[in-house]
Amino acid sequence: MAKKIGVLLSGCGVFDGAEIHEAVLTLLFLDRAGASVVCMAPDMDQLHVINHLTQKEMDEKRNVLVESARIARGEIQDVASIGTDDIDALIIPGGFGAAKNLSDFAVNGPDATVHPDVARLLSEMADRAKPIGAVCIAPATLVCALGKKSPQVTIGNDMGTAAAIETMGGAHTVCSVDDICVDEKNRIITTPAYMLGPGIKDVAMGIEKLVDKVLSLC
Repeated sequence: MAKKIGVLLSGCGVFDGAEIHEAVLTLLFLDRAGASVVCMAPDMDQLHVINHLTQKEMDEKRNVLVESARIARGEIQDVASIGTDDIDALIIPGGFGAAKNLSDFAVNGPDATVHPDVARLLSEMADRAKPIGAVCIAPATLVCALGKKSPQVTIGNDMGTAAAIETMGGAHTVCSVDDICVDEKNRIITTPAYMLGPGIKDVAMGIEKLVDKVLSLC
């Protein structure tokens, strides 16, 4: 029976939502491995909308679930409706949406809070020892939700972000783009992806290893 893997999206686009390369690579490697994918996102307004051509803020509103549906080709659910019985593991692609919409880490750093439905699902997954993968900046939101469990994660080698992660209760490990950090105790797998880059072929190596490890722990 195919393993059911949740993919938690945060919009559509690196500057205000889910990083599209990271999300699509995650979906590709899961599909290649024969997993059944359950895409999800919170039903909420984005923190803001960024013009990805100019990287300037736009005067409009967009919904995180609606925008995430672009990546999921319409097959997506509100994260509020997902429980631990629905999935065997969870993976969170990066992009600023992971730190702007799933949490407010991009704004508040180590004083951040996590979206209530995201925090609930992460806590429930951790309590049941179900594997969690986080890519790029997403580990910061993961630690924000699970800091009491002292999760070991990586966001590559950015010392400012690493320091914030340790302030929130996490343990940061320096890691190359083609590798993963494995927290065996908490069953958490992380990879730097575009926190390091530089290109899609580079981030693909770490994401493929992350997906393989998550599936092996199911």
